Order: sequence, then structure tokens, then C-alpha cells
Amino acid sequence: MDTNNSLLVFRSFIYMFRDKADRLNGLLKRLNDGENPDKVKKEVKEFLSTISPLDLSIAEQDLLEAGLKTEDLRHLCSAHMEMMNCDFEHLKAELEPDHVIATLMAEHDKILGFLDGLDEVNNVIQNESKYRPSIEAYQKLSSISNHLVGAEPHHIREEEVLFPAIERGGVFGPTKVMVLEHQDMRKLKGQIKKLSEGAAELDFNMFKTMLDEASKKLIFMLRDHIMKENSILYPTAIQIIKDEKIWEAMKKDCDVIGYCCFTPKCKNS
Repeated sequence: MDTNNSLLVFRSFIYMFRDKADRLNGLLKRLNDGENPDKVKKEVKEFLSTISPLDLSIAEQDLLEAGLKTEDLRHLCSAHMEMMNCDFEHLKAELEPDHVIATLMAEHDKILGFLDGLDEVNNVIQNESKYRPSIEAYQKLSSISNHLVGAEPHHIREEEVLFPAIERGGVFGPTKVMVLEHQDMRKLKGQIKKLSEGAAELDFNMFKTMLDEASKKLIFMLRDHIMKENSILYPTAIQIIKDEKIWEAMKKDCDVIGYCCFTPKCKNS
């Protein structure tokens, strides 16, 4: 099926799922209006349990075309993730180890480990009363921040290879949300790296406050981001990109961009 026909097929899907988009829009409005999530939890859970990753992708696209702001879709993605019960291991088992998606998911596992480490070192530093460069936490903070910033090839492969392929299949709602989050997370990772390099030059209480705020924001956002990609975006890609030759071409493009120093089986890992 060529690109134009594929787009027409997905446009027809959009029409079929129009009612789902309308219901999602209603839920989103209630969330954005500040309604207590606990009050609508049962309703949200019952509805979102009927939404597959592809359903959600198409509904998100429909809402964007109707004028919804990309930023507001985050609420739906997060709410959907709270209700989903996805089998990540099943998806991994279906893919060859060097598949584009398998590599991205393996990198996610590594990144989640760095976030765990960031949480630990931040807690250690928050309990300190003064700057003590001799303690191991500062060395770990420097290493972790370098690895988080070093994850940039992961995001570039998504933005320049995977996301365009998904959009050529007619689905662009989730990719817009992910790109927006990449931009926000780049800033936070840069802040943490800068703090790790200049701790001795700052008032210690100010350093702790800035580190705590940036770390907690990044940990929450990046964990949530990874869950959304693993559970919504990647399964959507598998569903809409059926031609193995396309995946082979994408793999070559990814090889040209390069990998992270921590990518499994990477020469530099």
C-alpha cells in the first residue's frame, strides 16, 4: 500500500473513532479544568480500558486537527498509562534484538536505571548539611548526568527516523507529544549536568534546591515519557509499519545517526 492509500485508510479510521475522540475530549476537559482525578477515576478506567494504542493515537490526531493544543494531550497520555496493563516483555519477545524498536526499548531500560541512580544520589545530597566533594554521590551525579545528556542519539533516532515513519503512516498525534517532551527534558538534563559541574561555586542550599527541583521533574517526566513510548507509540509503529524493507531502511538510517555509549551491544558500551 502506497503512502497516499495508507493515509486514506487511517483517515477512515479517524472517522470510525470519532465518538472515542469526543469522549476523550470530554475527559480531557474535565482534567484540564482541575476536577479531582479521584472523582472520575472509575469512569476514566472503564473507558480507557477499551482503547488500544492505535485507537488512542488516532483519537489524539483527531483532537489535534480539531484545534486541541499538543501540551494538553499529555493529560490523556498520562491518564491512559495509569489504566493500561501492557505486556512489555511480550512486545520485546516478538522483535529481533537489532530491530529499531528493540534497541530503543533496551535503551529505555538503561535510562530508567540512570533515573533510579539520580533519585538515590539526590536523596543523599539533600540530607547533607554542607558541600563535601569527597562523598561518592557527587561522582555518581556527574556520571549519571553525562549519561542522561548522552542519551541524545536515542531521541534523535526517534525524531529523525521513527517519528517520520509513523507520520507517513497517517498518525502524528503521539509523535507531536513526544517531541514536545523531548524539548522539555533536554532543558532539565542540561540543568542537572550544569549543576553537577558547578556545585562548588553555588551556595549549598541553593544548589540543593535547584538539584532537587530539576531531578524530581526529570525523573517524573522521563519515566512517564518512557512508559508512553513503550505502551502507546512503539506498539502503534509496529501496527502501522508492516513492510520489513521499511524497517531495514530505518535501521540503516539509525546506524548513520549512531547510538548511545550505553546502548546494549554498542562498541562504546
